[in-house]
Amino acid sequence: MAEASSLVGIIETTVEVKSSPEKVHGMFVGKHRIPSASPSLVQGFELHEGEIGQVGAIVTWNYFHDGEARVMKERIESIDPENNRATYRVLEGDLMNEYKSFLITFQVTPNEGEPGSILHWHFEYEKISEEVAHPETLLQFAVEVSKEIDAHLMSEE
Repeated sequence: MAEASSLVGIIETTVEVKSSPEKVHGMFVGKHRIPSASPSLVQGFELHEGEIGQVGAIVTWNYFHDGEARVMKERIESIDPENNRATYRVLEGDLMNEYKSFLITFQVTPNEGEPGSILHWHFEYEKISEEVAHPETLLQFAVEVSKEIDAHLMSEE
């Protein structure tokens, strides 16, 4: 039996975007516009509990990842508008077939000396077994959605 610690992981990445930290944060926390901003990757969402953009809100996502239609139910764990950061806990869906726990945090900071922002994605997870891959493709998915959302935000200006 493998040690539990070998099943626990953290992966992260950053994405440079042209939009302001406040606009990007607002889009990801507000969520309701994401399907129209990234229709090739995110087909829709449904609010189950709470209010959109508020801690405790529970939302189901329909998205397209690794060539398949997928579903994910998540709860907003924390929102820090001052630092343009938010954390979500995955509760149900396709990801939970491979992970015991999955926490997604993003933070948007100004791009020092340049226009735009740096979007930092941080995934903290525990795999159900050694056979499960680390979620690199999901991190790449987050990067692709970030770029599509940024293009959408820039087209609105």
